[in-house]
Formats: sequence, structure tokens, C-alpha cells
Amino acid sequence: MNPLRKTYVLKLYVAGNTPNSIRALRTLNNILEKEFQGVYALKVIDVLKNPQLAEEDKILATPTLAKILPPPVRKIIGDLSDREKVLIGLDLLYEELRDDEANY
Repeated sequence: MNPLRKTYVLKLYVAGNTPNSIRALRTLNNILEKEFQGVYALKVIDVLKNPQLAEEDKILATPTLAKILPPPVRKIIGDLSDREKVLIGLDLLYEELRDDEANY
């Protein structure tokens, strides 16, 4: 593992076991295992069981993925099926593009 690699702290807000919530969690797990390989912490928050957490973090829709660290905080709303949108939202795709440019 590269010691300079960032650690990502993520929160996924879902509303029970709806199809969108399940799809978002499955998709996110696939992305994290492939792209982040152990440099992340994910907390799944069911807003039906913990509505105060959603209120404190100003979550208006589910599923919502919030990237807490590294800054800036970013939120992605939806079932996370658009992999590119998720990677851009997590700043990973931008870094990959920048790293590719640096290799030329």
C-alpha cells in the first residue's frame, strides 16, 4: 500500500432495505473493494432507525453517500449506479486523470 494514499471516511444513508438502498450498498462495496482496497471506512446509516443522524447531517434524500474525509465533504444522491459519477464525487477519478497526465 502506498503510504501517501488518502484514507476515505464515508457514510451511506439509506432508508431501510429498499431496492435502491440495496443497489447503492452493493454498488458502493464493489467500487470500494476495487478502487480503494482497504483505505476506507464506511458507515451505513438507516435513516428510518436513526432519523436524528440524517437531520444533523442535512440529508434530504436516500440513498445518499457522503464523503467526510479527505476534505472537502461531498454528497452523492442516488443508487450510485453511475460509477464515473461516484468516482468523481470521491475525487478518485480526478486524481487518476492527473496521475496519468503526470506520467507523460
